[in-house]
Amino acid sequence: MDTRRIGDPPRDVCDVVTVPARQGLEAVDIIRRGAGEGVGPVIHDDGCDTLGFLVPPGTAAAWDVPGSTCTGADGRGLHLDPAPEPPVDGSDWLLPPGEADPATDPVVLRAALGEAARLIEAADSCR
Repeated sequence: MDTRRIGDPPRDVCDVVTVPARQGLEAVDIIRRGAGEGVGPVIHDDGCDTLGFLVPPGTAAAWDVPGSTCTGADGRGLHLDPAPEPPVDGSDWLLPPGEADPATDPVVLRAALGEAARLIEAADSCR
């Protein structure tokens, strides 16, 4: 994981893991309750249909979590400043840079997304 803090030059770009909003919000809560790594910046679309977790560059090459996608930066994309504008038109920050860890650890995110999916499935089966 990249150990530099947001705003430390030079800053690499981040890959983005996109998930359905319900699963993403559960994952944010799971990560925040954990004793380990924290959650990095998270963006949402204006319709609040999806969340995007910023993860270290290179994550997309090995990302294989069902129900999510990981878009690689490939040397371009999101450069993080301590208080940037939303990175994409039609989006906004759920957790902006400067108020979160530099990026979410992909191993931690993978585990949190799995736990979130199981919680959602259990809740939906009780209806």
